Amino acid sequence: MDMSVEELVKISESWLPVVLEYSGKLTLALMTFVIGWWLVGKLTRSIGRLLDMRQVDRVLGSFIGSLVSIVLKILLLVSVASMIGVETTSFIAVIGAAGLAIGLALQGSLANFAGGVLIMLFRPFRAGDWIEAQGVSGSVDSIQIFHTTLKTADNKVVIVPNGSLSNGHITNYSRESTRRVEINVGIDYASDIKQARDVLLAIAQDPRVNRDPEPVVFVTGLGDSAVNLSLRVWVATADFWPVTFAFTELAKERLIEVGIGIPFPQRVVHLVQQNS
Repeated sequence: MDMSVEELVKISESWLPVVLEYSGKLTLALMTFVIGWWLVGKLTRSIGRLLDMRQVDRVLGSFIGSLVSIVLKILLLVSVASMIGVETTSFIAVIGAAGLAIGLALQGSLANFAGGVLIMLFRPFRAGDWIEAQGVSGSVDSIQIFHTTLKTADNKVVIVPNGSLSNGHITNYSRESTRRVEINVGIDYASDIKQARDVLLAIAQDPRVNRDPEPVVFVTGLGDSAVNLSLRVWVATADFWPVTFAFTELAKERLIEVGIGIPFPQRVVHLVQQNS
């Protein structure tokens, strides 16, 4: 049955305010979504450029940019939903509960994440540095957001969680440009200390040894079977091990050449005979 014109007018009069109201809300929400999405992208790019200017690690900068973008987009969607009349209170509660549950389930991973952020911000070491931490020493191969990869001297790969790494002691052998080499040697008590000192200082006349501070030789102790001497020189960090190995061998050879003995460890044993 066809509706009359009057009925159509009545229906239009009853629905028109609703349509106008919701179409206005929908249009405003759509404009808010488009402009907000554009602003989020622009803000994320600005944060990325700022982190690059501050020389923040690229991995950390990318992660922070992605995290900011995701959070802002979620807030934008919630705001747009509330503008068109969707109840968002329960939705926010669900997000909060889910975030709490995820946080409790991933406590260890979050600790590693926080440690990775601290390492990338404060830079106690960089890729290529030789460090010792958590009972492992090696060259830093890569720094990730959750773990750091080390390569040991025998080319083993060790993955250390950033949580424990950032909360423990870290020895960085590569941070400073110079290091001190110590060559410790013991000589006979009958040997001339001055002559032994001259021999050790002659070894230090090496182009790899810094002149400031100057090489020195100290008597560090009187042992059970030897007078303990220590040759101390400063070299570039890259020359530490080559100089240590070379000087240890030279010290033994040069001291023996001039007749200065390097005694073996000795122990005196007294035998007491008891009369029966």
